[in-house]
Formats: sequence, structure tokens, C-alpha cells
Amino acid sequence: MQPAELDLARYSVRLDSQTDFSGWRDAARRLALNEVKPEDISWHVAPDPDGCQTDLPAMPGGVQLLVPREFIEHAETAFCHSDPGRFAFLYRLLWRLRREPKLLAIASDPDTRRLEAMEKAVRRDSHKMHAFVRFRKIGDGDEERYVAWFEPDHFIVERNADFFVRRFTGMRWTILTPYASADWNGERLAIGPGAAKGDAPAGDDTEALWRTYFENIFNPARLKVKAMQKEMPKKYWRNLPEASLIPDLIAGADKAATAMIAKMPTTPAPHHAKVQAKHWSKATEPAEPDAARTIPKLREAAKGCRRCPLWRDATQTVFGEGPDDARVIFVGEQPGDQEDLAGKPFVGPAGNVFDAILDDAGVDRQKVYVTNAVKHFKFEPRGKRRIHSKPNAGEVQACRWWIDREFELIKPDLAVALGATAALSLLGKAIPVTKMRGQVIEREDGLRVFVTIHPSFILRIHESAEKEAERERFLKDMREVKRLMAA
Repeated sequence: MQPAELDLARYSVRLDSQTDFSGWRDAARRLALNEVKPEDISWHVAPDPDGCQTDLPAMPGGVQLLVPREFIEHAETAFCHSDPGRFAFLYRLLWRLRREPKLLAIASDPDTRRLEAMEKAVRRDSHKMHAFVRFRKIGDGDEERYVAWFEPDHFIVERNADFFVRRFTGMRWTILTPYASADWNGERLAIGPGAAKGDAPAGDDTEALWRTYFENIFNPARLKVKAMQKEMPKKYWRNLPEASLIPDLIAGADKAATAMIAKMPTTPAPHHAKVQAKHWSKATEPAEPDAARTIPKLREAAKGCRRCPLWRDATQTVFGEGPDDARVIFVGEQPGDQEDLAGKPFVGPAGNVFDAILDDAGVDRQKVYVTNAVKHFKFEPRGKRRIHSKPNAGEVQACRWWIDREFELIKPDLAVALGATAALSLLGKAIPVTKMRGQVIEREDGLRVFVTIHPSFILRIHESAEKEAERERFLKDMREVKRLMAA
């Protein structure tokens, strides 16, 4: 029900549903072009046309509605918020944007802040739906299907239905929520009315297996109760079969972590140790700073580097690679497990992603120089695996001499900092990569530094749609690098 004072508005707009964005957009366009003020409009959700009639002014001829392109994207997301005043709010924002085109760039404006908060809430609710929907099987054979019950905070079912179609294309499923339902029969997606929790099955035969799996992948050493409850609020627990295990797992976490740490190895796996011993038996003492006048000689000198303790556990020094007259140098964080064994940078999973995206962007890998801020692999042993560990500021500083010499000899026009560690090495200070991403920072010596993420970040994203979106953003960054190379 809308506030009583809005009943006196000049125009009453009826929307077919809580998510009728197209209806709102058409009405908003017509009203704005007729200069109808926000306070002269009341907005209603009334599926029955007789419940609330819409009487809008005619569309004026020869006039266009011009607003920033990004407003539509922001509005579509915020429209899914459960705030009943969102229709009027978004129209007021549209009204202001026609007079203040730069409004969305003013972070201190109350309306801009409110829009950002609404978007954030909707995106977070969508993330929770992706993570916490649990299907239960009903029926067998031709009658088999899967049903889930979920309680979102906002009107996000239609917005997220395609995600579940892509994820579970091969099975027939239904997601029930208090606001709406989504049904996929294997060929067609249908959005229907809301339901009650009693309409969904309470459990199925697979839940005992699921609890066993959850109990065995639980890592007590990484437990952070507050962080866990922030990401998985208790409101979702009642619909998660594994949630019944959580109190006991938390209670026994300290004891389990102590036992797990006691079993951890203190040395790398045997095959790593053999390769390491073979390499370091041939290593020489590091050369004097001015002894190496070419990249090949500098690479040879780096084989015996002892500038920080990382050399003791690493297999070998992993130096930069590429032409010594490259116009651009890409700087990563440090070599990974595969790079450490091969002695070459960017040949592991992140390197494969890097190569593929460079190719898509039209950047020839053979014409660029790739290196790392730290030349030795820093890791923690986990059974037979070596798990990447981020180098600290002291280790980055110790390797600065090698990086500086690489740049002095190659003399590139542009450096690309792949991640925060690379940016720290190149700029001498920590910067927020997410905020500075895509920007070019000019150092005092005139070197241009382009800031972006490390390609390994893409690999750490589990959700396929988010992973693809991040890949597209990184591809956009690499296309900008190509443009800067030609400038």
C-alpha cells in the first residue's frame, strides 16, 4: 500500500508486478518528457488492471530522453530491491539526471549513495541465492525433478533464474520462494507466483552423503566464525542440510586444527627436493651489481641470488623472459609451482590464461617481456603440494635490484603491474588495485605503469558467470595495453 498522500498525485501509474521494469521504464520516459515532477506521481503494483488504472500523458513528438547510459544498468538492478519506495526513488533520480548529468559520479550525494546501497544489497542477495539453494529430489524416472525452497530478501528470482538454467540445464527443477517461483522443464523456463515452504520437500536420500562430504572438506585451521556467519547468515541454515553439523564442527575446530598441523610436512615433496638439490649444486655466487650488461648475463647472475631467504626452499631462480628491446614489460607477483620447476615465468595455469587473453587482445607474447616482482617461489607445504604464499614487503624490496636492472637494460615504454605485489615493486608503495585498475601512473623517471589484476585472480573465481565477466574485464585491460603500446 502506498502512503495516503500519494493518492492526491496527478498521475497514478500501475505496474504489473514488483519486477515490471519495462512498464516502469515506459511510464517514466513518458512522464519525464512531459516534465511531470516526481511529487506528482504515485506508483502502484496492481496485476489486476481494474485495481489501479494508469492514465499517462501523450508522448510528445520530436523530443528525446537523454540520460547517462549506465543509469539504466543501475536502475535495473536497484529495481529488484524490496524497498516499496524504489519506483518513486528511481524516477526522482531520472528527473535529477536530466538536470545534473554527472550526478552518478558524485559519491557524496544521498541519492547516489542510496542507489549504490540498493544495488549492493541486490547483488549480495543474488550471491546468497547462488550459494545456498539446495535442491531435493522428488519422483523417479520420467517423474523425476528437483525442488528447492529459498527465502530471498529482494525480488531476485527472475534476475537469477538464467544462472540456474545454465548450471542445471540437464535436469528438471523448480525453485520456490515467497515472492515468485522459477520452473525449468529441460526446455522452457517459466516464472510463476510465490509459494509456501510447505510446498517444498523437507529432504531426500542424498542429504546424508552431502553431510558426509561437507564434514570431510571442513578445514578447522581456516575457521573464522564471524566471517563464516557473515557469508552464511543463520537465516539460511534452516534450509541447508549441512548446517546441522556446524555447531559441532566449530566446537571441535581447535582440537582438529592442532591434530592437522601436527601431521603437516616441514619439507617439500621428494621430487621437488631432488630438483632443488640438482639446481643449487651448480649455482654460483651472485654477481656484482654492475657486472651484468645484458639480459642473458643478468639472468645468469640471478641463478645464484641470495638476496632474501626464499632461495633456500625454492627449486631455482625464475628470471624474466622475452626480447631485450621489448616496448612493454609485464610484471607479475612471483613464480608458482610449475614455474619454479620449469625455471620460466607464466607457464602454469595463470600463464595459460594470460597467454590466451593476450592472444584475444592482439598482443604478441613473443614481443613482450614478462617477469615477476619476486624471483623465487614462496610457498607452504601441504602434503605433496606446495601452496602459494604471498611475498612480504621485505622480500619484494630485496628483489627490486633485479627488476630495476631489467628495466635499465630493456628500457621499455610501458610497464604493466599485474596485481598488488607488482604495483608495490614498480611504484614503491602499496596501492588499491581494484580502485586504480585501468589507470596509468607515471613514475618520476617517466616510466608509465598500467595497473590491473593478476590473471590468477580469474582462476580463483568459482562461479562461471563471474569468472567470464572478470575475464572480459581483463581482456579489456589488455586491449588498452595494446593501444598504449602503439601510442
